[in-house]
Amino acid sequence: MLNKAPFEQAFRQAFTTSLQRLHQGNRFDLDNWYSPDVAFLTADFRRQLAQQQGKDSISLQDAISLCKRYIAWQLLLPIARLAKPLLAAENKERYLINDSVLVKTRDGAMVSAIVVRPKGQQHPLPVIFFFTIYTEAKNLCIAKEAADKGFVGVVANTRGKRLSNDTPVPYEHDGNDAWDVLDWISHQSWCNGKIGMYGGSYVGFTQWAAVKHGVHPALKTIVPSAAVVPGFDVPKENNVYLSFVYPWIPYVTNNKFLDNVTYYDQQRWRGMQFRWYHSGAAYRTLDSTDGQPNPVFQRWLEHPAYDQYWQNMTTYREDFSRIHIPVLSTTGYFDGAQIGAMYYLREHYRYNSAADHYLVIGPFDHLGCQHVPAPYLNGYKTDAVAHLSIHQLIYQWFDYILKGGKKPALLQDKINYQVMGTNQWKHVSSLEKMNNDTLTFYLDQQRLSLQPPVSTGFVSRQVDLSDRAGGFTSNYILSRLITSDINTSNGSVFVSEPFTQAVNINGSFLGRLQAVVNKKDVDIGIDLYEQLPDGRYFQLSYYLGRASYAADPEKRQLLVPGAVSTISFSNTRMISKKISKGSRLVVVININKNPFEEINYGSGKKVSEETVADAGEPVHIQWRNDSFIRIPAWKD
Repeated sequence: MLNKAPFEQAFRQAFTTSLQRLHQGNRFDLDNWYSPDVAFLTADFRRQLAQQQGKDSISLQDAISLCKRYIAWQLLLPIARLAKPLLAAENKERYLINDSVLVKTRDGAMVSAIVVRPKGQQHPLPVIFFFTIYTEAKNLCIAKEAADKGFVGVVANTRGKRLSNDTPVPYEHDGNDAWDVLDWISHQSWCNGKIGMYGGSYVGFTQWAAVKHGVHPALKTIVPSAAVVPGFDVPKENNVYLSFVYPWIPYVTNNKFLDNVTYYDQQRWRGMQFRWYHSGAAYRTLDSTDGQPNPVFQRWLEHPAYDQYWQNMTTYREDFSRIHIPVLSTTGYFDGAQIGAMYYLREHYRYNSAADHYLVIGPFDHLGCQHVPAPYLNGYKTDAVAHLSIHQLIYQWFDYILKGGKKPALLQDKINYQVMGTNQWKHVSSLEKMNNDTLTFYLDQQRLSLQPPVSTGFVSRQVDLSDRAGGFTSNYILSRLITSDINTSNGSVFVSEPFTQAVNINGSFLGRLQAVVNKKDVDIGIDLYEQLPDGRYFQLSYYLGRASYAADPEKRQLLVPGAVSTISFSNTRMISKKISKGSRLVVVININKNPFEEINYGSGKKVSEETVADAGEPVHIQWRNDSFIRIPAWKD
């Protein structure tokens, strides 16, 4: 008969044995795995169970999914309780942890922070500083990892989060508050006067916000990944509001941590979007449709232009001229925040020609360009040389800047980009050096023509914005990069001749549209594809923008109905990819209309206040054939 140990004893033995087997450098993340969100696990299981109510049978896949959620709901909490004292002992042995720091800001608010130092610290060390609105167990792990690598780790949260009694408000105070925490860090005995910041998405933004009014003397570098620009690429892109951001507001503001229960209720949010869409109500009634007030959302809608409200949140124009510290930016061709990351890079060089700013960009999505890219991206197998750890690169950079270590081998020049389909990285001194040619295609009678038109012609399109029976536009990163067909809803299609030789597309496409529209405004989507020799389509890039802001995102200039309007655009997504011999380029230009973004009915009123009653007659648009798309390329 087998001798069975009590479960608690067996768990402790298994935990200790597994911990000893785990590499020292991988232990920092354990707290995150043993910190279940019980409210979320409960809600997740019950939502899944509710979907099966009234059925006399369920599929095997649904049964397995339901069992997994039930097990997580029932077991993770008691296991976490058993692990808690074991983790505490491990942390006490390896680290000096202060998880209850409150830093007072210049305007009297309090910022909650965690400080982790190596247990055997004998002298001041450089500090890795992470400033985030995402208050979760992982914050401690981030600080512990820094300590494991010979730094002091400091993670601070947006005011109003964790131990702060203030009200959390995204974006508005982060720059000043991050600067104040930097100042506090610089005066601590464990800091050697050298601080580096890193992080992605919102945490990329907080780094740029921290240097808006000047770089703190102790801040020696920032490493923003997928950095967003409030008001520029989120919650709106080229001044078109994006509804995917809406659930994020309660996610980060409903409590001192994260409201996972609310955020991951996809049925609620999808239902809200479709009810709003089919009702024809004004976009600003989205919170009424949801049934919960959303004052942050309403405040954002008061600023449809990229105005001073947004400009005050992060670096803007001359602010960049004062940034002289080394910067390493990372983003991806399929990173939803790429527009923000590239904005910071371009503006930094525009206002500071001597900027010490490096870029690493490749076939990465939003998470991949912050951590470790997946070998398959939306169904596409990426080149082997793209399979690197961005996270390791970031710490190599910190060793280089803060400790005088070796410069990361990948950074052979300022702009480092992976050319998809070649299994090669390229390295150049500027974005302009990425290409040696520009392909100009005119939109002439459903063709992308390399020759300018010899006579004036038009391609017409009519779209009824009040009609809810038609298809949706999809001006976003597709879930499958390679498809057998493409979405042409509300669109006009233009196709090039096959390429007679391979060419590399390197950079962001731009263009100038000459259009006659019967409305005062219109939201335009432009989708760029490679049509492969076998007929399938590869999504290369896209644009979504409002015509009235095309000339200046800070000032609305309405169209004159019936007159020729010039709509220039350049704020598109960058890509580097080898275009095969025999491939064609395909451009779809559409009038944007779907449940997932604000709808511009063209009345000239504030768009968020327009309703379907403002749609009037269908949009009638004529694209003149001297309109063109320009694509940067490299030809050998």
